[in-house]
Amino acid sequence: MPIKIDLRYISRSLKLDSMENFVYNVKTKIIFGRNTEDKIADEIKLIVPNGKVLLHYGGGSIKKNGLYDKVIAQLRLANIEFVELGGVQPNPRLALAQEGIKICQEQNIDFILAVGGGSVIDSAKCIAVGAVNEENFWQKYYVERQEVTKALPIGTVLTIPAAGSESSGGSVITDEVNERKIYANGDVLRPEFSILNPELSYTLPKYQIACGAADILAHIMERYFSNSVGVDFTDQLCEAAMKSLIKNAPEAIVNPLNYDVRAEVMLAGLYAHSDCLGVGRVGDWATHDIEHELSAIYDIAHGEGLAIMFPAWMKFVGKNNPHKVVQFAENVLDITLGTEEEKIAAAITTLKNWFKLLGLKNNLREFSEISQEKFQLMAKRCTPNGTLGNYVELTTTDIFEIFSIAW
Repeated sequence: MPIKIDLRYISRSLKLDSMENFVYNVKTKIIFGRNTEDKIADEIKLIVPNGKVLLHYGGGSIKKNGLYDKVIAQLRLANIEFVELGGVQPNPRLALAQEGIKICQEQNIDFILAVGGGSVIDSAKCIAVGAVNEENFWQKYYVERQEVTKALPIGTVLTIPAAGSESSGGSVITDEVNERKIYANGDVLRPEFSILNPELSYTLPKYQIACGAADILAHIMERYFSNSVGVDFTDQLCEAAMKSLIKNAPEAIVNPLNYDVRAEVMLAGLYAHSDCLGVGRVGDWATHDIEHELSAIYDIAHGEGLAIMFPAWMKFVGKNNPHKVVQFAENVLDITLGTEEEKIAAAITTLKNWFKLLGLKNNLREFSEISQEKFQLMAKRCTPNGTLGNYVELTTTDIFEIFSIAW
């Protein structure tokens, strides 16, 4: 039985003519492969020959696996002056970024080197913005989301394939005081260079690999679920990227020292959020904003939150605008039998089973700290402009229902 489409949910951005115009700024130099971290000092020298560097990183993982010592040795050998700021946590905090901003201004920092995963890189980007902009940078660029046009240059050494921040123009930061997780954007935030050595991810815990894979898949899906037409090329790019990730991510968990598999996952993370898969189309991005409210309040892992919220979002929008959900079922998950409604249901079950295979939770009930009491608050925060999302424009009531489905 065909699904009845409620036209009030079709996005106002729906166009019936052709591919969207776009500008794609390919700025970041990608240095990919074994031992590429040996090029850190050379790359910094190309950008700031006599510059002073802020070395930014997270907890103790890069010290345990020897990467920290390798980076320090290179900087010293090249006579690059540097100051350190560690301590970045998952869901990076504004307070630490403000500490970094103060260091940059007092120490006359010229360049930021972020060594770690997406949280470290996003924190570095926030520091890069605040160091050279007026005092109200947070309000202007993160809260009001004006485009960032000025920032210190940064470079990255990626250790966790997940967020795609190594080439994106975005930075997501948590204001822990107000329990808000918000982002800034601007091509100036794309790193000058990013070093990607799959071997640096060998020592990651299985949970981090799983969360990273969920984040990567979500970045592709946010672009894929679109009402834009004339986008067959990027549709097929997205589908190929999703199929590759779905195949390789479980293998990366089972065989952590398999270079080829780790390289596939790291490359997927890079392409998923560099914007090359989203050119000429209007992406959705509702699920990311919905999850940001979850992790801002409850500090859960972003990837695991997405693994729960995306199937719930698909179940809701599949009732109202099924065409792309059916295409996902057919072209990505090879579900070809049944009605549209049956294909959508099978796709959601398959997706949830894949997340479960990775070791991730399937519903919000499994988190002891999460209750239904804040669903309405989070739904309201998602819709300051009345609606959220482009594939289906969601009201506060819709988002509350999605939270309830995820529960």
